[in-house]
Amino acid sequence: MVKAKEYVKHLKAFDLVIVVFYLILTLLHIIFYQRIDNWWMWIIVNAGIIFTAFTLAYLETTFENKFFRSLHYWYVVPLTMVTFKQIYFMVKPIRIHDFDDLFITIDRWMFGTDPTHFLHQFANPLLTEILQIIYGIFYLLPIMFGLFLLRRGRFVAMDFAVFTLIYGFCLSYLGYFMLPGIGPRFTLHDFHTINEQLPGLLLTNFLRDLTNAGESIPAGTINPAKYVQRDIFPSGHTMITLIIIYLSVRLKSRSRFFFVPVGTLLIFSTVYLWYHYVIDLIGGLVFMIFAVWSAKYIFNWWRKEIGKPEFSYDNA
Repeated sequence: MVKAKEYVKHLKAFDLVIVVFYLILTLLHIIFYQRIDNWWMWIIVNAGIIFTAFTLAYLETTFENKFFRSLHYWYVVPLTMVTFKQIYFMVKPIRIHDFDDLFITIDRWMFGTDPTHFLHQFANPLLTEILQIIYGIFYLLPIMFGLFLLRRGRFVAMDFAVFTLIYGFCLSYLGYFMLPGIGPRFTLHDFHTINEQLPGLLLTNFLRDLTNAGESIPAGTINPAKYVQRDIFPSGHTMITLIIIYLSVRLKSRSRFFFVPVGTLLIFSTVYLWYHYVIDLIGGLVFMIFAVWSAKYIFNWWRKEIGKPEFSYDNA
């Protein structure tokens, strides 16, 4: 028992979130095993991920060199994509019905119209091209923010940023189980004619195809609405981008001069490009507020448990 506790204390706060989150996913697989295809395979994958978290934490604290520190930080990058795909195989079987009708009703109640239709009157190929590129770099933003912090040698700030972002991703993934939906490009617009109705210039079509493939709807899919990821509420793009903006400002990072304008355009692009309803963005904002409020308490609780000084924005 004592030795097990010693291994646990090697974990950083973001490792702890990963371990707890994958235990939750494993429990869901066990409960809903009759609905989820290859549920046993995902349990094996989850066990491997938990083992990896413990191993990398142990290696960093034992050898204390730059290689293991970097490996420990960056293993979370592919992990977010693996998690995203695992959620794809879980949400639809567990939550059979989509809630797009509810989201549409709320948007129309707030605005008296569909925001994607309203914004379409201002669309032009150059704006579409710019916004599609910005939308496409979403998963690069956390990496860029981490590099900004590491370049300055701000390791405690990096620990907190990685924790808060992973915590945020996990909360958004759990949120998909609450109110699954597919988004306005399927319900309010014709998905098959997006390239004609909302054209870009050079890269737009390629980036759309890349996004579609990542959401399990490669080119030529006959019924894309059936296969697309149920991942619109809360808007993960909005939630994670707001977390990055918030952290870059609170940590007084020079990167805020990049993330504030780019992040603002990225959030706007989610509606302009027909990926999200506005209520999804509001959901992302609410989840973000909860995440950044609770993150500091959880982070400092764990630092206290492993005998490290309390984190504060001013000293990180």
